[in-house]
Amino acid sequence: MKALLESLNPDDRDWDLATAIDPDRLPAHIAIIMDGNGRWARRRALPRVAGHRAGVGPVRSTVETCARLGIECLTLYAFSVENWKRPKAEVEALWRLLRYYLRKELPELQRNGVRLQAIGRVEELPERVREELEEVIAETASNRGLRVYLAINYGGRSEIADAVNALIAEARSEDRLSSLRIDEDAISRRLYAPDCCDPDLLIRTSGEMRISNFLLWQIAYSEFYVTDTLWPDFTRGDLLRAIVAYQRRDRRYGGLGLEADGESAAPVSVVAADEDLIAASGMSLR
Repeated sequence: MKALLESLNPDDRDWDLATAIDPDRLPAHIAIIMDGNGRWARRRALPRVAGHRAGVGPVRSTVETCARLGIECLTLYAFSVENWKRPKAEVEALWRLLRYYLRKELPELQRNGVRLQAIGRVEELPERVREELEEVIAETASNRGLRVYLAINYGGRSEIADAVNALIAEARSEDRLSSLRIDEDAISRRLYAPDCCDPDLLIRTSGEMRISNFLLWQIAYSEFYVTDTLWPDFTRGDLLRAIVAYQRRDRRYGGLGLEADGESAAPVSVVAADEDLIAASGMSLR
């Protein structure tokens, strides 16, 4: 948090948002469904790949801001198992952009102490993409700052199926298949990133109210924040607004909230109407 404030000054338009954040109540894990690249391009009469290219900047800004805030984990939904259905030219362009990002951003990741990891069926990626991804993962493995998980060739259902199949394979190899019992902890330990806590905050851009097969197991008690902003237009301020909205919520985990204890609780909303609450507090939104 201190690093973010040191990078700003009171004249910056994001200063009020940054100073409104309680450093003791930051989400440990933020997950983002980066949606809207195609619509961004279409509104400008540009090819879809132009939208994907424009989305690289917000990735850089989001990673840098999370690192400066002291967030522990950031998961970015980069490519789903369903995205293979897209036109071959678009898929190949996405792989080129990923390789470009990995090469260009490695020095910045190192400077910010970011550790890059990948979740998904990475073994099915094109060989050159997989090799370059593994190189950057290895180069940043000793960093101790923000952990960035690229969800690539990822699907929430696939992840759960892979975890269950891993449990079955282990039991078969140890000759205890007949006595195998599967519980929540066993599945959680065999997910793609078992050492990462579940997301506290899930952000989706472009206004769509869908999960899109993302982190289905892990988001059971995540707070949702949906903004109409398309991903290429997503800024540091948008991220800070999402965190301010998150901190106004009463997280109950199935139990009783603050109101039941006689305390006032902020109104809860899963959509960007939270921005109205922020505006009502007198804080600048833009």
